[in-house]
Amino acid sequence: MITDPFFYLCAIPAVLLFGVAKGGFGGTVAVVSVPLMALAVPPLQAAAILLPILVVMDAVALWSFRGQYDRINLKILLPAAVAGVVIGAFFFRYLPDDAIRVLIGLIAVIFCFNYWFNPGYHSKTAPNRLRGSFWGMVAGFTSFGIHAGAPPVSVYMLPQQLDKKLLMGTFAVFFASVNFVKLFPYAWLGSFEATNLLTSLVLIPLAPIGVRLGFYLLHRVDEKIIYRLAYFFLCVMGVKLLDDGSRGLIAASEMGAI
Repeated sequence: MITDPFFYLCAIPAVLLFGVAKGGFGGTVAVVSVPLMALAVPPLQAAAILLPILVVMDAVALWSFRGQYDRINLKILLPAAVAGVVIGAFFFRYLPDDAIRVLIGLIAVIFCFNYWFNPGYHSKTAPNRLRGSFWGMVAGFTSFGIHAGAPPVSVYMLPQQLDKKLLMGTFAVFFASVNFVKLFPYAWLGSFEATNLLTSLVLIPLAPIGVRLGFYLLHRVDEKIIYRLAYFFLCVMGVKLLDDGSRGLIAASEMGAI
């Protein structure tokens, strides 16, 4: 089990944030979690520790939003997401940790800039098989490696302006399905070693707390304040990970050249 206090300083708020997001309060801010944990451990280890916790969160979220989901969007998104998970399973294991840090940082920064500066981000649209399949595949891919499937799915889903509970229920079914599928390639890649599983076990009690807290806050707190803070800190962490990963890649390149 990981015993480094700095890891838990990062992991506890990361798990709670993911749970709050799955509970429906500030859904896309869950993308903060892996970058936050990646400050303390390698990104793929952070993802492996989080996955069993996410499965528990998914069960709580499915119960909280039971019966509320959009069938049409799920039929479009899920097959493409499974394909994205398969691609991710073969791709991520060949990337060094610093390259993944750069990838996470890019996703975080681009997502923040898209949210801040794209005026058409919230224009109303209808379900579309081509766009849904593309963003579903991207979501499966990013979800596999860094549990960052929410931003791509949100780019597709948010402009449809569904009822808030219907939207979050659709997210709940989508990510419960994707995370279940991810268990198999994670096991195949040997990610569930004893250290990771024991650390997950220690953090799992936070899962239902975070989800129920998000469900409680969904109707009681102004999301705008939370979103502004979350996107600001996400951008800061993204820039830091870009810097750390770039420095690491440059150093590795120089060592290779020597």
